This record gives sequence, structure tokens and C-alpha cells, in this order.
Amino acid sequence: MRLPILSATAAACALALASPALADGDVVCRGGPQDSWESLGDLRKKAWQEGWEILKVQVEGDCYEVYARTEAGQAIEAFFHPVTLEKLVVFRRGREIFRKAGFTG
Repeated sequence: MRLPILSATAAACALALASPALADGDVVCRGGPQDSWESLGDLRKKAWQEGWEILKVQVEGDCYEVYARTEAGQAIEAFFHPVTLEKLVVFRRGREIFRKAGFTG
């Protein structure tokens, strides 16, 4: 009887390990000194113009990070350049779904 319990436990562990890692902390924007950055309010407006429901906006390393929901209700994590407010990369469930052409950060 111990074998089915061990098999179920092993399967649960395998599923937990198979889930994608979050991208947080891996993006480098090369934003320069913070005194040259645009305001978080301007970033909120930019994200809103994307049609997103903004859940959280924060500084992550040298980038701006936005947690939001798309018009389709999908949860996303997006990184913006803090000086230009260009959308650089967007993740959904830990997978990259958008990357600005030429962006290598």
C-alpha cells in the first residue's frame, strides 16, 4: 500500500518542478541614473494605453516592472525602459511572449 502513496508523491513533485520559472530579476534595461527616469505615473499611463489593467508597478533592478492583466484577462509581467518607457519584454506564466526587436537585456 505504500507504493501508490510514493508514486503520487513523486508525480506531484515532478509537476511542481516542471512549472516554468518566473523571469523576475533576469532583465537588464541599462536605465542609467534614476534622476533621469520618467515617473511611475507616466509608466502607469503607458501601460493603461496598452489596454492593460494595472495590478502593480515597481522598480526592478534598473527597469520598471508592471504586473497587469490584458484585455483578455491574462496575467502578465512586463519590463519597460525607465527613461524612454519603451516596452522591452513581456512574460506570461514565466514564458516570454514579447521582446522588442534588438533588445538583449
